[in-house]
Amino acid sequence: MRKKTIAISINEKNCKRCGYCIEFCPAKVYGAAKDGLPLVNELDKCTSCGFCELRCPDFAITLEVIASE
Repeated sequence: MRKKTIAISINEKNCKRCGYCIEFCPAKVYGAAKDGLPLVNELDKCTSCGFCELRCPDFAITLEVIASE
């Protein structure tokens, strides 16, 4: 079985800090900074479902799944 490596990037310039990624994440991967910017707090809990990327109205989140052995 291959192990997945996941990378989540947040484009701070595009992010309007709506909180959708935080609310829609079923694994509760995200938290928020004081200014509302989403922070990846629990990357190891990420299931790579892609809800954060799909729900982001500003295309500010990129989820990348890399398969490794």
